[in-house]
Amino acid sequence: MNEHENFSAGAEVRRDVSSRPSSPGETARQDTLLRYLGAVATAASKHAGTEAQALPSATARPALPSTPLTPHSASAPEPGLPLVRDVMDVPVASLREDLPYRDIARSLAREHVGVLPVVDAEDHVVGVVSESDLLAKVAFEASGHRPGRIGRLRERRIHGKARGDLAADLMTSPAITVLPGATVAEAAWLAALSRLKRMPVTGRDGRLVGVVRRDALLQSLIRDDAGIRTEVEATIAACCPPGDRENVEVAVHDGIVELTGRMSSATLARLVAEVEGIFDVVEVKNLLTAA
Repeated sequence: MNEHENFSAGAEVRRDVSSRPSSPGETARQDTLLRYLGAVATAASKHAGTEAQALPSATARPALPSTPLTPHSASAPEPGLPLVRDVMDVPVASLREDLPYRDIARSLAREHVGVLPVVDAEDHVVGVVSESDLLAKVAFEASGHRPGRIGRLRERRIHGKARGDLAADLMTSPAITVLPGATVAEAAWLAALSRLKRMPVTGRDGRLVGVVRRDALLQSLIRDDAGIRTEVEATIAACCPPGDRENVEVAVHDGIVELTGRMSSATLARLVAEVEGIFDVVEVKNLLTAA
């Protein structure tokens, strides 16, 4: 093996080996993240090709829809699905448009958050201000850099924003918001798409009613195994005759459902299909045998 091959082989090994030892809870965290990503992917797939329907949020990113996130159909959300109103934080701190940037910094520090919504006199959300906005202002002022007459448009916009002293000048607008009636899965999809850790929650009139955190969405999406097992057992009781349900055993580990026992072939196929459709079930291991 020549020197180049040695280097390539070493690089491949380094990519496959973590730079730090795994902590005791690392595997569990990775499993949780994968289940969260799966739930987000499911929510995203439901929205594919639905631009004509009422969907996500007011946003500064052209790729996203321009209305607050709402359930994707005109009907009520499916019963049992967690909604944003169930996990959002209330009351919530906000900033007025005329608040000076030093007071903005104090508010962020006092609330222990990296971003806060900006509201007008009637509590309509008009934007958000983050630590990044304040840091950009300080950096531009310290550098003394001024874009030239033919400077890039983005650079000139950033410079113009950084010259401001009030929340209205520094904020990112319009804000990405979500409605309280949206499902947690839809909100998680929007948070992942927008790379946001916190999203303002507004009523249909645009007034601030709360804030939802990405970690709260995660915790709501990822049920523990005991909760999944309870629903599986309820499903068995609902779709299986007494003679069959008594012969079924359920085990759940990291969202994977294992069914063992004996039952009639007709009931077996229906039960497996019903369990596969349960929210947050990652996989069904069908070890049932037909009686």
